[in-house]
Amino acid sequence: MPLLRTSLLKSEPKGVLESLDELFALANAMEREAADRYAALADDMQLQDRGDLAAVFAQLAAAEREHVDSVARWSQSRLGKPPDPALVRWEVPETFDSDTAAEIRDSRLMSPYRALSMAVRNEERAFAFWSYVAAYAEDSEIAKAAEAMAREELGHVDTLRKQRRRAYHREHGGTPAGQQGNPPAAPVDAAALERRLATHLAALEGRVEGASANRAHELLQETMRMSEQASGVGRLPPDLEQSDAETIAEALADAYLEGAESADDPDRLEFLQTLAGRAIARLAWLRALT
Repeated sequence: MPLLRTSLLKSEPKGVLESLDELFALANAMEREAADRYAALADDMQLQDRGDLAAVFAQLAAAEREHVDSVARWSQSRLGKPPDPALVRWEVPETFDSDTAAEIRDSRLMSPYRALSMAVRNEERAFAFWSYVAAYAEDSEIAKAAEAMAREELGHVDTLRKQRRRAYHREHGGTPAGQQGNPPAAPVDAAALERRLATHLAALEGRVEGASANRAHELLQETMRMSEQASGVGRLPPDLEQSDAETIAEALADAYLEGAESADDPDRLEFLQTLAGRAIARLAWLRALT
């Protein structure tokens, strides 16, 4: 899984998980750290008299504490005991966006939308981490558990993206309307946007050099494969085809997540979740390259 290996993670994991005990211990530590950091941000925002942001971060902290409880229940079910913090043998992966958190503390212009955008990135990093663990685990039981953790994080990404869209509409007075009197243009499917994204990536490949050019070429090949698989998926605004590469890539990730949510059979669900995971990893690559 070359795209997931280096996309969202700031560095590769510093060790290998050798047992389910270690996996649950690390998952517990990651969720607890996120809960503590969101709670600290909520306190900071309250002190700054930013009740809107304090409420957002308090809700995020509560959600992360629920994730802590979920990991504990899973560990109890599988191993008959709660996670043991002493089994975390190496530093917890840096999935929390510390730079944006510092900006939130210092900026008076921060909004709930931007705060939720940070949370989305955090969950995307957690998804990438567990995908990495699943891809490189030597034990099949650990790989399956890590895959389950990755799917859980993907669900968190989906939930936060919906909250972020609602925050955007609240802050901008609703969804921008098209010109009145003109009939809406026919929507396009994800395959059409994948092809449009491929043209952006081909241009990007020509603008960069060395390792970046190799990565852009890898992205282009991945996008062409996804364009063949995404026919009929989603109903997206046609004006997205005129957007830049990052906007298109993010819209595609949203489309696959939304499709997975409404999937009516397990095979369709797995197919769309796989596309969503690849789209999230690709989006991270684009942000790194551009």
